[in-house]
Amino acid sequence: MSQQEVVPASDDVAALAHALGIATEYWDQQGQHHAVPATTVVAVLAAMGVDATTDAGRAAGWDRVHNGPWRRMVPPTVVATQGTPKQVPVHVPHGDPVEVWVELESGGRVPLRQVDHLVAPREIDGRLVGEALFETDRDLPLGWHTLHARSAPGHGRPVLKQHGTFVVTPAYLGLAGDGSRHWGLMAQLYATRSDDSWGIGDLNDLGAIAEWAGQRGGAFVLVNPMHAAEPKAPLEPSPYLPTTRRYFNPIYIRIEDIPEYQTLAAIKKMTVAAVSMLAVLPDRTPDLIQRDPIWDMKATALATVFSAPMSDERARAFAAYCAQEGPGLVQFARWCAFAEVHGTASQLWPEGIRRPDGADVGAEAARLADRVEFHMKCQWVLEEQFAAAQARARAAGMAYGIVHDLAVGVHPDGADSWALQDVLAKTMNVGAPPDMYNQLGQDWSQPPWRPDALAETGYAAYRDMLRTILRHAGGIRVDHALGLFRLWWIPIGSSPADGTYVRFDHEAMVGILALEAKRAGAFVVGEDLGTVEPWIQSYLQSRGILGTSILWFEHNAQGQPLEPERWRELCFATVTVHDLPPTLGMLRGEHIRIRDELHLLARPVEDEWRDWRREEANWLQALRERGLVPTDREATAQEVIEGLHRYIALTPARMLAIGLPDIVGDIRAQNQPGTFREYPNWCVPTCDTDGVAVTIGDLTARPDLAERADRLIAALSHRTHW
Repeated sequence: MSQQEVVPASDDVAALAHALGIATEYWDQQGQHHAVPATTVVAVLAAMGVDATTDAGRAAGWDRVHNGPWRRMVPPTVVATQGTPKQVPVHVPHGDPVEVWVELESGGRVPLRQVDHLVAPREIDGRLVGEALFETDRDLPLGWHTLHARSAPGHGRPVLKQHGTFVVTPAYLGLAGDGSRHWGLMAQLYATRSDDSWGIGDLNDLGAIAEWAGQRGGAFVLVNPMHAAEPKAPLEPSPYLPTTRRYFNPIYIRIEDIPEYQTLAAIKKMTVAAVSMLAVLPDRTPDLIQRDPIWDMKATALATVFSAPMSDERARAFAAYCAQEGPGLVQFARWCAFAEVHGTASQLWPEGIRRPDGADVGAEAARLADRVEFHMKCQWVLEEQFAAAQARARAAGMAYGIVHDLAVGVHPDGADSWALQDVLAKTMNVGAPPDMYNQLGQDWSQPPWRPDALAETGYAAYRDMLRTILRHAGGIRVDHALGLFRLWWIPIGSSPADGTYVRFDHEAMVGILALEAKRAGAFVVGEDLGTVEPWIQSYLQSRGILGTSILWFEHNAQGQPLEPERWRELCFATVTVHDLPPTLGMLRGEHIRIRDELHLLARPVEDEWRDWRREEANWLQALRERGLVPTDREATAQEVIEGLHRYIALTPARMLAIGLPDIVGDIRAQNQPGTFREYPNWCVPTCDTDGVAVTIGDLTARPDLAERADRLIAALSHRTHW
């Protein structure tokens, strides 16, 4: 819809939308103003439970905004920052006494003091309700506590009690250590294979690549999102469109590392070995990664391995893991078992199991008990193998080890969409307005969190997801970190350009993220690229969350390469990113060729090439001026790649990273934003410049790759200079 055709929301609907954090206008990356269509605003309001199409619906919406908090004694969730007093409004019948305290998760009770607060009482549902204000001390400990309120008016009137979640988050997270700089590796694990992989990189390979980098001074290895995919074919190849973000993808299990594999009967062990011999054949080919047959083979092998009896010690370990994970693990495993029988679209399942609390869920889970346990065991094994990979990384000298990547959302027909459906806006998709990545905008086909529902449930789903991911990790990268502040909601069936922003309680989202990272001893990187309000980057920095700086996007006010001295210190700096081709591919213009072939350009391809060659020339000139490439002759492509990495090494950025494709000379993009099956997203194995498949062992066995790796690592460490 062009801006000339946009019909904006009426004033009363717009005011209601603003009150609920829904934007009715926005400014794009180029600073152009856009009005949001009224149809979009009304649809988003409906997704948040407000009918804006009738007078009664709008009145109910305003009642929810103005009077909803007065119907509760205490808010459902209060998020505080350590070291700063927090004020809490409390509502009781007008004139009644009330006491308020925080019950600490470690035990103990901390009373809150009442402070002056003059506000008129309100008539709520036929009774007069007053508001009092209570305040905490500065020194409440970090953690998940419980807020309590109790009113005992006497004279035979009932005692009123209510509680809510009270979270104390760190004021600043930052990086552990002495303030030194670190470098690390970025790898798409599915594409990072060894001679023993089953056609796809696994957690043993993760430990191996971490060892390789750690032995060369690397501090971390950032991998693609490891979230779970579908339990049966067809599997979604995108790690950014998982079924759940809390649990992991069992396709990454190394079968031979499961203890029960060693205790299999001889005939069963031979059967698994025969499957593995067939499965490893693709490891040495440049063919696209085929997840469906790989998972079919692994699932069969896992069922065989799990059929072996467990020792008492192993049985206790499994029971302890299940107790640790609680109902979340059970719900995920049930969804997997149900999806194997009924398909992944839970809205098409029998009525009694369409919700996790459905009348027939227990009976269906009992009928499929073996498969439920299978999926629980898969997660247990993944937990163990992640722990082993992280231990190998730290033993190799890595300061942080594994850094996970957190996807923005989940598949609309996935496990979270079933188990967490009450906190998701199921009629909306998350995406992005037109920007540098895709000039037509993006629709990621993911239902967003409902900010109101998150607060009502104490952010439990968000907390539990973060805890699981961070348990065996040294860091986490938050994809599209703007989603901690606002997300681009697109009504299903609309164009990505016709979406709008919905705001979240960023103090809660960022604070809880920092709290769980602090407890895990991990750092946080926020991908703050795209259409970013400047204050968001400042806020993330103030809370000790690293920003993201990609060389190709760093420019000064004149549109020239941003001088390295002016880059941010608290940031994660790289030359390229998985949404662009590797550096050699960029130099060859792969990003233009792909978008041109797929008709994703919003302007003539000749203009794209002209601007890119100008951009490339500007960067080459910047490299020459700094003496980062030869100045007496034309630099080779490899010298330019090394020079670009030397450039980011000149910046004050605390974290530098190099992509494995740059080390081996690959040119192909892993992902083309804005495409579905038009491009083989997330299916490209690691290959060298000639298209020859590269395994982890080749990094040391092949002299050309070993030399290339040494030179790039030296460049990133700024130990070489022209």
